[in-house]
Amino acid sequence: MPSYSMGQAARLLGVSPETVRRWADGGSPAVERDGAGRRVIEGAALAAFARERGAGLHAVPEDDVSTSVRNSFVGIVTAVRVDDVAAQVEVQSGPHRLVSLVTREAVEEPGLGVGVTVTARVKSTDVHVDLR
Repeated sequence: MPSYSMGQAARLLGVSPETVRRWADGGSPAVERDGAGRRVIEGAALAAFARERGAGLHAVPEDDVSTSVRNSFVGIVTAVRVDDVAAQVEVQSGPHRLVSLVTREAVEEPGLGVGVTVTARVKSTDVHVDLR
């Protein structure tokens, strides 16, 4: 399970690192210490917090992959439902909740799961999800 630094969480939530620190000092989201003593937030906890907050806008970073798709949403996976053939992936990107229906293989092969950072790209009626 991935974990996120205060700065990484801030970028995903669309706020400053100081805001995330204040929220963490208040008890939510829950933080832990990594091996170097830095405060980190477990991916699943950040996903739950992002879903609850649903606030902030997220621009695609300049160093992102080159693509013709212009509607891109950086976010965190908040839910994955998999059946025999298909899968449903929910992404919270600031106030935007995106749901993508993809193949089971498209979820399992790259290791998509709750708490993973992704970029959801929307073109016409298709949503492409890129691991970050």
